[in-house]
Amino acid sequence: MKKSDLVQAAEHKATQILKENLPVEFVYHNINHTNRVVDSAQEIIDNSTLTDDQKEVILVSAWFHDVGYIDGCKDHEAKSQKYADNFLQNQQADKHFIEKVKSCIGATRIKSEPESLPERVIKDADSSHLAADDFESTSELLRQEWKLMEIKDYDPDEWIDVNIQMLSNIHQYYTHYARENWQPKKQENLSELLKKKKKQEKKLEKEKQKAKYKANFKNDNPERSIQTLFRTTLRNHINLSEIADSKANILLSVNAIIISLALSNIIPKLDNPTNQHLMIPSFILVTFSVATIVMSIMSTRPQLTQGRFTKEQVRKRKVNILFFGNFHKMSFENYKWGIDQIIDDKDYVYEALTRDLHSLGIVLARKYNLLRLTYTVFVIGLLASVISFLIAFTFFMD
Repeated sequence: MKKSDLVQAAEHKATQILKENLPVEFVYHNINHTNRVVDSAQEIIDNSTLTDDQKEVILVSAWFHDVGYIDGCKDHEAKSQKYADNFLQNQQADKHFIEKVKSCIGATRIKSEPESLPERVIKDADSSHLAADDFESTSELLRQEWKLMEIKDYDPDEWIDVNIQMLSNIHQYYTHYARENWQPKKQENLSELLKKKKKQEKKLEKEKQKAKYKANFKNDNPERSIQTLFRTTLRNHINLSEIADSKANILLSVNAIIISLALSNIIPKLDNPTNQHLMIPSFILVTFSVATIVMSIMSTRPQLTQGRFTKEQVRKRKVNILFFGNFHKMSFENYKWGIDQIIDDKDYVYEALTRDLHSLGIVLARKYNLLRLTYTVFVIGLLASVISFLIAFTFFMD
């Protein structure tokens, strides 16, 4: 049998074995990987000086180097050697050729050192994926395979470390072609892994700092939570005050429009005897609108106190010096003295903030109570006006 025929027979037999007997868990060491190794071996062969016998040894070895996986991962190289031995004996290959093929398959072990040129070629071809553009996705298949086969379960971050170790310290290319053409791309893949590792370390450092900050926030610096409490409560008070002012402005605008329409369209026509029945409804409408406007203004009307406080009030903590209405008439020096009294005493700081929040709450309660009454007056006036107009039109029609 011609040697080219032997390679073709090896391809047919190895493909059949892998497709029919290989467990589905082998997502990396399957027929796709074997085809890659064969193509890579052929690439080195085409760019190297080899005899026909060496070429044939390399290609047959490439086809059979992983068929042993059909019987499990352990000692799969030795199992692959047996399958290749049986196949070659059936093909009546000479013993010297068979031994060369078995030696090449044995050279694919991770820690083995290739001796002959064919062994170096198959060794490099078996690891050609380390210099491939799809190295990352191919490597991920190997990680998933190890997980499925319960060999080792690496998380993605650990797998980066494993690959860095492989590319930088464990693996090397042996043929001149691979060193010249694949080594640069392998270095690029290693650089990408190192970049990811650096990003991973930065992310981990940020997470540590964040955890440290939370721990300090919780255990070492409880004042932060108190400050957050005051800040959040103050913000809520301000938001509620803005909402109240907005509601008062709505009532002002609506009733101003009502009065404008009444003054321009209804009241000028009341001197006509035929419209006398509209006088009382119009009076009710305008009266309640004016009352609503007045109450809206009162709800938003600012209140100021005497505008100054005494040192005695500060010492006895009887005044809220954080509210502008209590200091707007004072000199800067006197007000600064009061602030200094607060700053020098942490408990006084919290008491001042508490007093300020309490004062805001009182003002806010007054504003909302008055606003609630204003809305009530507006609704009553609106209903009264509508009813009076209906009654007036009913009597007029009669």
